[in-house]
Amino acid sequence: MSGYPEYMQVSLEKVKATRPARLEKAKAGREVVKRMSLAEREEVLSGFHPDYQPDARKPIRIGHNKGEEMTSRVVDLLESYPSINPGDFDLSEPDFDTDVLIIGAGGGGCMAAIQVANAGLNSVLATKLRVGDSNSMMSQGGMQAAVNPHDNPAIHYLDAIGGGHFDNKPELVEALTMDGPMIAGYLEELGVMWDKDSEGICNTESGGGTSRRRMLSCRDYTGAEIQRVLRDEVKNHPDKITIVEYSPAVELLLDEAGEAAGALLYNMETEEYTVVRARSVIMSTGGFGRLHIKGFATTNHYGATADGLVMAYHAGAKLLYMDSVQFHPTGAVYPEQILGFLITEKVRGLGGQPVNKEGELFVFPLEPRDVEAASFIRESTKRGMGVKTPAGRVGVWLDSPLIDLLSGPGTIQTTLPAMVRQFKRFGIDITQEPMLVYPTLHYQNGGIEINTDTRTTLAGLFAAGEVSGGVHGRNRLMGNSVLDYNVFGRRAGKAAAERAKALAGREAKLSLDHVRAFRKELEDTGIPETSHAPILIPEYRNPEVLKKHRKNYDPFIGQFL
Repeated sequence: MSGYPEYMQVSLEKVKATRPARLEKAKAGREVVKRMSLAEREEVLSGFHPDYQPDARKPIRIGHNKGEEMTSRVVDLLESYPSINPGDFDLSEPDFDTDVLIIGAGGGGCMAAIQVANAGLNSVLATKLRVGDSNSMMSQGGMQAAVNPHDNPAIHYLDAIGGGHFDNKPELVEALTMDGPMIAGYLEELGVMWDKDSEGICNTESGGGTSRRRMLSCRDYTGAEIQRVLRDEVKNHPDKITIVEYSPAVELLLDEAGEAAGALLYNMETEEYTVVRARSVIMSTGGFGRLHIKGFATTNHYGATADGLVMAYHAGAKLLYMDSVQFHPTGAVYPEQILGFLITEKVRGLGGQPVNKEGELFVFPLEPRDVEAASFIRESTKRGMGVKTPAGRVGVWLDSPLIDLLSGPGTIQTTLPAMVRQFKRFGIDITQEPMLVYPTLHYQNGGIEINTDTRTTLAGLFAAGEVSGGVHGRNRLMGNSVLDYNVFGRRAGKAAAERAKALAGREAKLSLDHVRAFRKELEDTGIPETSHAPILIPEYRNPEVLKKHRKNYDPFIGQFL
């Protein structure tokens, strides 16, 4: 029996009825709906993508990016007051003295820690939750790398530049794509089990906005498989890598010259603070999905609250492209229990099609993500062709049964086991029925500005992975984020180790004066103290209920002042 409500069955029958004709055209290699022209893409983006709405952006009033327009919610966060009082801390006797401090233990942080250990240096790997609790762990579809004979890094470069609306920093895209084949091989050496054919050749699939099949995968557990291997390798170096879990950084520490020299950590279990001094600092804290930009659900893990952006901005680092947010086209909109959960782009790469309530394919399935997402929103809202859920939300169908019809029975079960299990729990068999989807907040396109060695504009601070900006321009293509954190995590570890070696023996005098200066700038600008940052954990409890218990509850940040 179907897990969908009875009233949805009429629409599901229409999807089933139109499937044979769509299947015939797909088998013949004919496009049911043509790819959009650049003009058509701009039209749908400007009309329906959340980034293009009138209230999506506003100028920031303080810091190195003063005057630039950023995503409004990010501006509110960056204009919040620091959450600590610098006068409360004695920095003269650090709890840890290390070569490299790595903040964040997702894919980028783990890759960096491995490189520091390989260089013979020590590091502290500090993380908000556990090692591996990150968006890296949750990525599903695959990793792009030009490993096929019909492909090369130059073609990959052109795809990534075009997908980013030509706003990427070219030198970063060159580093990303040129390192891709090497990274694929390196991960396999560490133990990653890529999907391969009977002759041992890596399987590759298509992704939105790509001109070649270059998506390497580990079924639809790609991120979990890579993170498994990186985490294990980190734990193979207990003499070099000190892991500090449940201890997010709350502020960077600077030295006498104003260069990054450590961080202040907060243990969420003991509520104690820890001072870490280091000769190099790597920021790898991931994205900001839990800010729920424009009220969207998110695919992001629980700790994705933009801590790295806040700390780097307090310390004077410059940010880049903070006016751009990625909404993944296919987030689950029903059942309600998995609202916002990622439905990998691999479903469309394998032949799944997005169709409206009449069973009509309304957009080319592999447009770049922002174009695809905007098209879903237009179909669901302006055109009124979406399917309403019992909770009053709306979505379109992602016709997954086509995959088995195109590639043979069992393909879905073999290539998308996580998706099968995710929906089976709620009585939905995606080999027989489509999934109901709607765009979900997925990725932070911008971030801390870096160069090809991951150096930021703040000396001593390096950044890798989603917390950095410039690699993807203003729209990221599928699979490039997994490659990103591996390429630049590796580069960050190597570059930070080189700096630490050059500063061997140096013991910096630590300071939080930049936090005092940031507070003063806020006061001088006339910004009231109504919120504080960084936010460590999002607050989902009802603010009205909480107000009854404490009067000074700040619903903006989910904290008590």
